[in-house]
Amino acid sequence: MKRFDRPGRAGLRGCSAALLAVMLLLCPARLLSADPVRVLVVGLEGEALKNVQAALAIPPGLVREGRVDLLWLERFASQAEENARRALEPFGYYRAQVKVVTEAPEEGSHLLRVEISPGDAVRVDEVKVAIQGSGSQEAPLQEMADAFPLRKGDVLLHQLYERSKAALQGRAQEMGYRDAHFSVHEILIDESLSASRIGLVLETGDRHRFGKLTIQGAPDYPETFLQRYVTFRTGEIFSPARLVETQRNYLDSERFREVRVIPGASESPGNTVPVTVELTQAPSQSLRAGLGYGTDTGARFTVRYRDLNLFSRGHEISENLFISERLQGLASTYIIHGIPDAKSFFSAQINLQQEDIDAYRSRLVSSEFSLNRSFRAKMLGAAYLRLLYEDSTLGEGNSRYFSVLPGLRLADDRYDHPTHPRSGFRYMVEVRGTHEALGSEMGLFQGIAEGSRLTPLPWSLTLHTRAAAALTVLSDPLSQLPPSLRFFAGGDQSVRGYAYKSLAPRDSEGDLAGGKHLLSGSVELERALYKDWSVSVFYDAGNAFDSFSSFRLHQGAGVGVHYYTPVGALNFSIARQIGRDDPSYRIHFTVGFQL
Repeated sequence: MKRFDRPGRAGLRGCSAALLAVMLLLCPARLLSADPVRVLVVGLEGEALKNVQAALAIPPGLVREGRVDLLWLERFASQAEENARRALEPFGYYRAQVKVVTEAPEEGSHLLRVEISPGDAVRVDEVKVAIQGSGSQEAPLQEMADAFPLRKGDVLLHQLYERSKAALQGRAQEMGYRDAHFSVHEILIDESLSASRIGLVLETGDRHRFGKLTIQGAPDYPETFLQRYVTFRTGEIFSPARLVETQRNYLDSERFREVRVIPGASESPGNTVPVTVELTQAPSQSLRAGLGYGTDTGARFTVRYRDLNLFSRGHEISENLFISERLQGLASTYIIHGIPDAKSFFSAQINLQQEDIDAYRSRLVSSEFSLNRSFRAKMLGAAYLRLLYEDSTLGEGNSRYFSVLPGLRLADDRYDHPTHPRSGFRYMVEVRGTHEALGSEMGLFQGIAEGSRLTPLPWSLTLHTRAAAALTVLSDPLSQLPPSLRFFAGGDQSVRGYAYKSLAPRDSEGDLAGGKHLLSGSVELERALYKDWSVSVFYDAGNAFDSFSSFRLHQGAGVGVHYYTPVGALNFSIARQIGRDDPSYRIHFTVGFQL
């Protein structure tokens, strides 16, 4: 009999510019560069093919400065057969026939052709999973053991076996059985290499609970403030996930450079586990400046000052100065973090802003008081009360507006990289409204939703999708509403091919008036070229409008070039209007990742 309990060695790891962009998007990566050594695997598909390809990846150094080390290549080819066989074992293929042929299709190039006939996969003939120890009667553990995914007649998949085994052990540990381990964990394969038997015995040991908590290394912060990041209390059932969550809470606060959460040895009586949190403080004060450019805003300059431990109480204050050609603003925010948990805080913000664009000119002062709570990861909900005073010129009319505006907001932001993301999503949903009884000059209700998503695709492609929608219900004519509460479309992050906020209903004089409602969307297909460059084709559509019966869809399409730097992306695109009698082109340029 052969005995195995391991995964495979390789692991389970409208213009010429538009036409050029499409060609670059669709052509395979291997056509962009000629590799002197290539490996071609024939006879497989799916995950098995990917695993064999990973096992037969060309090792670094085999090709240097375009020259192939022939002795190394010969040794690599001689090992390819065994490496391919081992890479197939995690998928149940133990009788694969592998043939390796080295070819030289042209001078200076080498092709390693690997022909594989995987044969019949090993099937599971018997599965025995048992729970022993103090937790043997725990219903969740018994249910997982009874529902072990590999059953009689299934193909022996090592990855599924390892994943299911780890899940069972992890569930026991999360239930407080800190020392849970497998006293038996084996796969027995018969001599014919056609059938297998799985045997697992989980020893749970005794259940443990959290013991004494000690926090060290942060003398500038109050003890009560530090404890708000801790997700467990003395006497609760011990859970490794709670330790990880506690460490993440400290790190996410940006107040600590290094965090170690260390469980100690179990103590009697009661099998309690003492926990020590070791913190290394980061500087609480920071000053950052930034430069950028966008077709919508023009050149821009930002400065942010931040203090994360005001009055040595963990309070936070930030001052943000934003200056661009069309928009200037100063925002001051004061945050008091909730106790005893790390998921809530109170914030007060004062915002001074001036915006001068073709559609309108606006000066506003606002203050916002909000209760905020995070739910998971970066999901944040807020209930707020905003006081708004705005002096504006829109078309030929001047107005002053005051409003007391309560609202609710929910937002989430999860991208896999801050400056060069390849997957993730963002969304924001907000409802707000007011009434004359609150002291506002008019009653209104608004609902706003916007979101975007990055979806990785084969052949180094990424699909960008974006959408936004807004709805307004008014008690008075739209003419009484200030620009900051009206909607406009057009620009870098809306409908490209049109100027910033140039799409909206117009008044009787032909001036932009803004709309009560908004609908817009975008689809963009991006193709990576090398490490930091990419090209894309896109289609945008949308408009701001006052009624659905008068809604007109404005469209734009074009091509883009993107260069990613450590501090953000440089995005250059050319967009052409669609569906117009006299369509025009517009160049859009932005610095920084925006979606």
